[in-house]
Amino acid sequence: MRKILVTGGTGYIGSHTVVELFQAGYTPVIVDNLSNSSVQILDQIEKIIGVKPEFHQFDLCDTAKTTTFVQNNPDITGIIHFAASKAVGESVIDPLKYYSNNFFSLLNLLNAYKDKPVNFVFSSSCTVYGEPDELPVTESAPVKKAASPYGNTKQIAEEILEETANAYDNYNVIALRYFNPVGAHHTALIGELPIGVPQNLLPFITQTAIGKREKLTVFGNDYDTPDGSCIRDFIHVVDLAKAHVAAIQLLEKGNPNGKYDVFNVGTGNGYSVLEAIGAFEKVSGQKLNYVIGPRREGDIIKVWGDVAKSSQELGWKAELGIDEMMASAWAWEKYLKEHPIG
Repeated sequence: MRKILVTGGTGYIGSHTVVELFQAGYTPVIVDNLSNSSVQILDQIEKIIGVKPEFHQFDLCDTAKTTTFVQNNPDITGIIHFAASKAVGESVIDPLKYYSNNFFSLLNLLNAYKDKPVNFVFSSSCTVYGEPDELPVTESAPVKKAASPYGNTKQIAEEILEETANAYDNYNVIALRYFNPVGAHHTALIGELPIGVPQNLLPFITQTAIGKREKLTVFGNDYDTPDGSCIRDFIHVVDLAKAHVAAIQLLEKGNPNGKYDVFNVGTGNGYSVLEAIGAFEKVSGQKLNYVIGPRREGDIIKVWGDVAKSSQELGWKAELGIDEMMASAWAWEKYLKEHPIG
C-alpha cells in the first residue's frame, strides 16, 4: 500500500483525511506535534478503520528531526500538509507565531524532500481571495492583499510551492483552496476538537448548545448581506477529506495542467452565520443563546466558491448538505460529553 505522509494528521481535517486515505487503499503516516490536538484521536481513528495509524510526534519546525524522519521513511510517495496555525483572529493578535510556524514547517519539509520524487497536496484556503470582486469566486480570481496574517501565510505558501514545483523536477503540487470546514464523521468518533475557546463558528455553536459556553457571539449584523451577518461556503469535513484523496490520485496519474495547480473545494453555496445558526437549531432541536457583537477584524464579508474545476478536473464534488453538517457536529458534541477527549 502506498504511504502518504499526513502532517497535522491528528487535527480536525487531518484525522478525517487519514480515515479516507485508508479506506481508499493508502497507508497514512501521521506527523503531529499535538499543539492543537490530542493523541487520543489515534484511538478514535482506530475505532473507525480497525488499525491504529503510524504516528510520529515532533514539530516540523525542527529542521533536524524533519530531515531525519524523511531519511528514515524513504517509501513515502505523497504528502498532505495540514500542520499549521489556523485561526484568523489569533493571527491578527500574534502574527509572528503564524509566520514562524507556518513557514518553517513548510520549508523544512520541502528542503528535506528536495532530492526525492513526491506528490504534495497543500492545505490552502479561500482567504487567498480576500474580499472577492465577483461571486462565486473562481480559481482564476486575483489573489488580493490578505485580510489577516493567517491568510497571508496561505498566499505566500502557495507562491513558495509554485516556484518550488517549477524549479525542481521532483515536486508535483496541488493546493486545495477550501472554504469553511464543518461537521464530523458519521460515526461521531472524530470531529473538531478545539483546545480552549473555539476560534471557529460551529464548535462554538455546539458548545453553547450543550452548555459549555454561556452564549454565542455573532460578529456583526450590519454587513451588506441579506440578514447582515457574514456569508460563508460551509463544507462537510468528510467531503473535504475526500478531496485530498482525489488530489493525491490526480497527481499519481499525472496532472495535465502541469506541476502546480489549484482547486476550490466547497459546495458552491453561501450560508450566512445566522442561517447556519438556524439550520443547527432545526436539526438539533436546541434553541441557541446568541448575541450580536461588533465586527471582528480580519473577517471577509461574503465568499463562496465556483467548484466547476474541481468537479470536472479533480473528479470531486461535495455530497453532504448543511443539515448533515449540523447534525454530525451535534452528534460529535454529544459524544464528547460522554467520552471526553484531551
